[in-house]
Parts: sequence; structure tokens; C-alpha cells
Amino acid sequence: MSDSNSQPLNPNRRKVLGKIFAGGAALATGTAFLSNEEQVLAEKLAEESSKTAAKDVTVDALSGASRTHTNWGKLSDLKKPMSKATIKGIELSRLMMGGNLIGGWAHSRDLMYVSELVKAYHTRDKIIATFKMAEACGINTYNGHNSHIGFLNDYWEHSDGTLHFIADCSSIDVAKSVIDKGATACYHHGGVADQLVAEGKVKVLGEFVEAIRKENVPVGIGGHKLETISQCVEAGIEPDFWMKTIHHGNYWSRMADKPEQGNVFCWEPENVIEYMNSLKQPWIGFKVIVAGAIPPKDGFRYALESGVDFMCVGMYDFQIVDDVNICMDILQSDLKRKRTWCFT
Repeated sequence: MSDSNSQPLNPNRRKVLGKIFAGGAALATGTAFLSNEEQVLAEKLAEESSKTAAKDVTVDALSGASRTHTNWGKLSDLKKPMSKATIKGIELSRLMMGGNLIGGWAHSRDLMYVSELVKAYHTRDKIIATFKMAEACGINTYNGHNSHIGFLNDYWEHSDGTLHFIADCSSIDVAKSVIDKGATACYHHGGVADQLVAEGKVKVLGEFVEAIRKENVPVGIGGHKLETISQCVEAGIEPDFWMKTIHHGNYWSRMADKPEQGNVFCWEPENVIEYMNSLKQPWIGFKVIVAGAIPPKDGFRYALESGVDFMCVGMYDFQIVDDVNICMDILQSDLKRKRTWCFT
């Protein structure tokens, strides 16, 4: 630390800082957990980092939210690293980091400025720090738009990162391109898939699955509408996993007598639950907290009890530890779900 009031770092302390900030392999992959000594150090990091902060930057004491600083001290609150399960033999975290916040697709309903705000928040350094925080908490999978392959290449090559990338694609050529650049898996974009099914072009989704499967990576189909999934099944299309929205309707911005304004992503959850219970492929649930309209404790439990095997959730750096703790607590509780866990 350059501040004159800071004490020199001893060698052991430098080693721990290196693990947290530079991304030592063991911590980054979630295979190591902070020791008691490291937890004590983590608790001090937020305080010490503030000594070198610009005078006009304020870090919220409760959340640690800041565009320029990441509250590494929050790691001391982590109870257990995120658990993992497999799709086609690839070990993936059961809570995956979604890409909408980093991409700026904030689904902020009538708050028109939010997408630009979150893009401004996610500088290159903030994205790297967010990825590092996720990996330190045991999240090893990023699920985002295919255009984010550049972020991932930067992270893999220059920051010692090891995140899996599940790429959201809407064409065979794009999917093959991101696979060549390192994507672990691909799935067909849900909104585009919904439109294709509505136009009677479900065979395009079958062609996508067939082509990407030849690339020897897991391939999935996304959908907001239940009809997208059911018509694929009726057509005999069998992806390696499904990406399907799931959330209940008990939140204040969902008004039955008002038109939808980017505030609903799962229209008949009971029917979705019943139908998905009949499928044997892994289900990655998304929009489980409706872009922040439902608290994680509520949305996570509802999704897991509905039958999802994995969850894709957009998270800011200062939310990751809490979200992992919530998810792990729910997974270790008495879950009331009918669907058998589907891992392959």
C-alpha cells in the first residue's frame, strides 16, 4: 500500500493478496477455500483499499458497491463455495453468472437509463474483478451473449481465469466461431427460438442442435415460451440441456390488468413446472428473480423447488457472496421438489 499510514506487507500477506487479486489457480477454480488467516486478511482489505481510493469515490459501507473498487473483504462472509454438477460430464457450478448486467440488457422496466448505467459500471477492470469474485466463491460458469467471448479471452489470457463460458447464440456460424475461441457450450438464444417456433420454423432449432453437437460441446435450446420447449420435444429435438425461464407471479410490478413492459418472463409457471418435470435433460433456469423484482431467497427456492438443476443469475460483484450463501443454504435445506435432479 502506498499510503504512509499503511504497514508494510509481510511475505505471507503478499502471497494471499496475490491469490485474491491476481487469481491464483487454486482459489480461482474454487478448489481452495480461505483459511482463517486469509479470512482475517479479507476483512481488512476493504478498509485498506479505501486508503488508496480517490477522494471523490465513496464505497457504500453496507453493500460494498463501487464502480472503482471491489469489496474483497466480503469474501470473509462466504460460508461454502458453490457446489457443482455435470452436463455431458463437464463440471459446472449450480449457480451460474448471467451476462445481462455486463452486457447492459438490464430489463429495468420503465427506468430507461439503467442499461447505460450498468454498462458504465462494468469497466474492463470491474468485469475482471467480478469474474474473480465469482471464481473465489466457487462459481465456475459464465452464461452470456456470444459477443462476450472477447471479455472471456481477455480474462483467460491475462488474468489467469478459468471460467467456463456457455454462449448464447442465434446461428450455427456464430456458435462455431465462439467454440473455436474457447466456449465450453452453446445454446440457441431464447427470444430468437421463441420467434422461430411462432413462425413454424422449429426445424431450424433441430439443425442448430445437430450442427453444434458435431463440434463435441454440449448444446442447448433456450426459450421464454413453454411452446418453444414443447414443440421442440414434439419434433424429436433432444438438446443436451434446456434454458427455460421460471419464476412465480407474486411481485408488485406484475399487474394482471396492465400490458407487459419487460416485467414478465414466465407466464404460466405451474404449466412450465408440470411440463419440465417430464423431461430428462438438465434444466438451466433463468430470469428466476425477474431482473431483481423477486428477492433471491424467494426466487432461488421457487426455481429449485420447481425443478431446475442449475440457475443462471445476473450478479454485481458486491452481490456474489450473498447469492452463493443463499443458494447453498437452500440446496442444503429440505427442498420440496418433484423433479429428479437431471445431471448427465
